[in-house]
Amino acid sequence: MIRKPELLAAAGSVAEANVYFEAGADALVVGEDRFGMRLPGSMNPDHIREVTELAHASGRKIYVCMNNLMTNDLLADLPDYVKTLGAIGVDGVEFNDPSVLTSVKTIAPQIKLHWNAEMTATNYSTANYWGSKGASRVILARELNMDEITEMKPQLQVEAQVQIHGMTNIYHSKRRLVQSYMAHQGRPVGDEENLGKERGLFLIEAERQEEKYPIYEDVNGTHIMSSEDICILEDLHLLMSAGIDSFKVETLLKPLSYNEKVLRIYRNAIDLYAADPNAYAFQEAWMDEIRAIQDPERELSFGFFYKEQVY
Repeated sequence: MIRKPELLAAAGSVAEANVYFEAGADALVVGEDRFGMRLPGSMNPDHIREVTELAHASGRKIYVCMNNLMTNDLLADLPDYVKTLGAIGVDGVEFNDPSVLTSVKTIAPQIKLHWNAEMTATNYSTANYWGSKGASRVILARELNMDEITEMKPQLQVEAQVQIHGMTNIYHSKRRLVQSYMAHQGRPVGDEENLGKERGLFLIEAERQEEKYPIYEDVNGTHIMSSEDICILEDLHLLMSAGIDSFKVETLLKPLSYNEKVLRIYRNAIDLYAADPNAYAFQEAWMDEIRAIQDPERELSFGFFYKEQVY
């Protein structure tokens, strides 16, 4: 048997964490809206402690998302938050701001650091630079294609994480764009009105009216998500043979039942490949199961895995 890549998912509650672990996740990303963006739910330190204890009881891991744009007012709260995470015993922190790296290395050096710079994590040299500063993992840009990912892995001095399923973020603004737009239309929205993930808002382009781009606002501003869902299940074996360390299933804006099913399917594929890579074969029935529960208005695609992104 070969070393299995980690199967990772984002959880927004203790209840979700239980379901995703039962479905086969090896690790979960959790967090609090103050410090992390685009989480399926905001979890306070008590909740993070609960899911960490749950994870460690079965040999799983918990990573805390701290990918927010760190402002001066957040810096004042950062040391206490990191100290709390260290006391809880979380396994890792996702970061993009050096202030997080510095704080973790100083206050809780036992916590591993995962560098997540969204679309700018595109080459091994920059990833290795952050490795030299203390990061143990790079979360590769979703805009990289298959060749770029697999050819980069031998050059990396840190672990590599790749998103294999789900929607991706395509735009973020600190401003409340939906509120401003509706006010411009003469339909002002009060602070008490929900413009969050539960509202189900979306954008449509004039030229591509069949595609819907989910949009929502929260304490961190406005987020616009992709109109398609990545699904690389068919060619997952290429990433496994390249030695990618962690596969992430993005659970954002998906029903719990959908995420559970998808995780079980990827878990099965990973286990079969690890048991005997030479005998491994993709099974079309796996895709049929995902298509059966896929939102008909959201296409399953390879994302940028077989495209060339121009930066």
